[in-house]
Amino acid sequence: MLPSIPSRGPKEQIGMIPLLSVVVPFYNVEPYLTECLKSLAVQTLDDIEVILVDDGSCDGSRRIVDDFVASDRRFAVIEQRNQGPGPARNMGIKQARGTYLAFADADDVVPPEAYERLVAKLAETGSDLACGAVGRLVDGVLEESILHEKVFRRPVLCTHITDKQVLVRDRTIWNKVYRRDFWERAGLEFAAGMYEDVPVAMQAHVLATSVDMLGDVVYHWRRREEGETSITQRRAELPNLHQRLTAIRAVRAFLDERAPELLDGFDALVLEKDIVFLFQALETAEEPGPVLDLARSWVAELGQNVLESAPSLRRLELHLIGRGLVAEFRKVRAFRRAREDAARVVPRGWRNTGWYGDYPFFRSRRLKIPDAVFDAREELKLHARIESCVWTGAGFQVRGQVTIHRVDRRIGRIDVWLSDGRRKIPLEVRRAGRHGIVVTIDPQRLAGGGPSWRLLARAEIRGLVLKNWFRDPEARATWRFTPSGVPGWSRSGMDIPQ
Repeated sequence: MLPSIPSRGPKEQIGMIPLLSVVVPFYNVEPYLTECLKSLAVQTLDDIEVILVDDGSCDGSRRIVDDFVASDRRFAVIEQRNQGPGPARNMGIKQARGTYLAFADADDVVPPEAYERLVAKLAETGSDLACGAVGRLVDGVLEESILHEKVFRRPVLCTHITDKQVLVRDRTIWNKVYRRDFWERAGLEFAAGMYEDVPVAMQAHVLATSVDMLGDVVYHWRRREEGETSITQRRAELPNLHQRLTAIRAVRAFLDERAPELLDGFDALVLEKDIVFLFQALETAEEPGPVLDLARSWVAELGQNVLESAPSLRRLELHLIGRGLVAEFRKVRAFRRAREDAARVVPRGWRNTGWYGDYPFFRSRRLKIPDAVFDAREELKLHARIESCVWTGAGFQVRGQVTIHRVDRRIGRIDVWLSDGRRKIPLEVRRAGRHGIVVTIDPQRLAGGGPSWRLLARAEIRGLVLKNWFRDPEARATWRFTPSGVPGWSRSGMDIPQ
């Protein structure tokens, strides 16, 4: 059940101040516009106004809008000559009357309860903005938005980007509702050009006193299949890349002044997501010179510590770009695409073993790329998973698998302990196959401890030592063992993972 929102009266009462204003710029989106407007019309929060800004459309979009305006008095349309979505949004904001403010793009879809949920949280907490998860609408199927992955895994209220730094990944303006008075106090305004929303989204997060994060999907972001391609779908075009760099510079300048502790996280995201579009342009350019120049400008913007700590394969790509080795760069990109799973990491040397990405041009006599570019030791992770836990009459027999991600070798030594957070109880390990292990848990050894225990693995191979907790692969959580019952013991040994 949704939290209650103060009623503003029936929507038929002309002149009432709406609770929420939704600004929707549109330009030549005829194939998708009807679905977007219908999604706004059926919002469970009906105390809204929808301000449609015609940014000089020359297809049938205006006719669709006029029909909605004629049939629903909550919809209104204004127009301007074509200036882009930023100026169009600014014009819509000037007309907005609502206590709260939201934005939607005319080719996207807003789930029916989205605005009710977002506004309800703001009414409950007093935060300046509320944001939620995003689904990517591809060929009519809703997928996870890769752009927003890892952000909205669980709801968090009254937080801030400096405390919840994963919000650096939340760079869009349309999966949010803002308090109108906060927007005005912060002096937020969209610039002209592409990617105008990224600087505003970051500014809003930093300038807000507190932010509410919802775990619900509150916006469906469409990838267009017909009509004009969107800005993000033309992302490998050179003018588009220049505009993206302008937005990146604007965000970095703002963060450098107002929240420098977020710079590394933002730079890492640029290096993970944005720079891929630059790579795509460099892979296909007939004349790579201008793209190379732009690439060097991009890299020069990023912090040196982030560049040095980037994954090894990304460091190799950047190294080749820096040296202007386009043919070699393209070969490495093809290598990356050919590996559906992660490329292997291999040891080199016996006395001082290093662990390096098994990529093209490693120790090439012609190119002489430093080994440090390929160093992947920090990328190695121990994976330990439980397969079964069975009561044998004398103890619990636990079977599992222990592997090192990206290392295709048998681990030399594996140790296993039970831990309740205070005590560590070593267990005898029997190897079973290439990666399997079997341990037996005697419940009598756990007396006085618990109530739940976790299983810790330690692996050693060629001087490399890694540790991790065993996980339940079905629950995708740490596996916990809970002996229970007096005087007997649980015959399953399998607790609910937490």
